[in-house]
Amino acid sequence: MCDYSLQHVASRAAKVQDRLVTATFPNSITRGFVAVGEPGVAVCLMPGTEIAFDNDVECQPAFRLFRTRKIGQRLARFRQIDPNQPSVHHDALEFPDGQVVMVTRLRPGQTATVLQLPATATQSEVKPEAIRHGEIAGEQV
Repeated sequence: MCDYSLQHVASRAAKVQDRLVTATFPNSITRGFVAVGEPGVAVCLMPGTEIAFDNDVECQPAFRLFRTRKIGQRLARFRQIDPNQPSVHHDALEFPDGQVVMVTRLRPGQTATVLQLPATATQSEVKPEAIRHGEIAGEQV
């Protein structure tokens, strides 16, 4: 979803193949994603959404005295950290090597593509007979 500090920013849900850019939002203390061509609209990612960056991801340190750090990864899965703690940033990216980086630390201006949205049905919601008949969540597969 979108971090708590983006509640007063126009937003929309991410779609597969969306071209995203990391951005800082006006009148906000956070960073997030916007779609290419929609600079004032936050694109909200659901936990489990997979994105691929065009280049190795760069993040900024907590202290401006240090240099920007390259993560050395391009593929990431969106997740939320500490969802039960109000008024803190929750949005993060998890990389294949296990690194977790808060979205607020991403260097602005990085581009990425939404590869895959999370599955809508959990394993417990899928009935075994639906799998046997080639159906999942009422759709033919």
